[in-house]
Amino acid sequence: MKNMKKYLHEFKEFAVKGNVIDLAVAVIIGGAFGKIVSSLVADVVMPIIGVLAGGLNFTGWKIVLKKAVIGADGLATAQAITLNIGNFVQNIFDFLIIALAIFFMVKLIGRIKKRLLKEEEEAKKEEPPKPLSKDQELLTEIRDLLKERKQ
Repeated sequence: MKNMKKYLHEFKEFAVKGNVIDLAVAVIIGGAFGKIVSSLVADVVMPIIGVLAGGLNFTGWKIVLKKAVIGADGLATAQAITLNIGNFVQNIFDFLIIALAIFFMVKLIGRIKKRLLKEEEEAKKEEPPKPLSKDQELLTEIRDLLKERKQ
């Protein structure tokens, strides 16, 4: 029972650490961001590329490995087996655009972070030093006197 409480306590510490929560938020936002970019690729970019390429629809590209078997009644008894090359090309475009969007996002966040750090440093430089309290002045004098004695 003691071990169970110990493990439960360790798990609680692990689960509420900032890094774990940050990771969970990042995964959720990343999933949503991925859907947005996938829609951008499928619904905006690929139709434009298809028009520029002469009306090609990449998702329709297939290599038939085995044709469908059609029965005497005209219904397919076995589906065709195909390599869906177009879907693969679509996923490559999705990846490239997602990677490009993340690259620009990281660059933007880096610039913002750098600017904020620079502003903080400038604010620290502009702050006048705080006046010492009586106790601090006395301690400073004692320190200086002790330094002089050692020399």
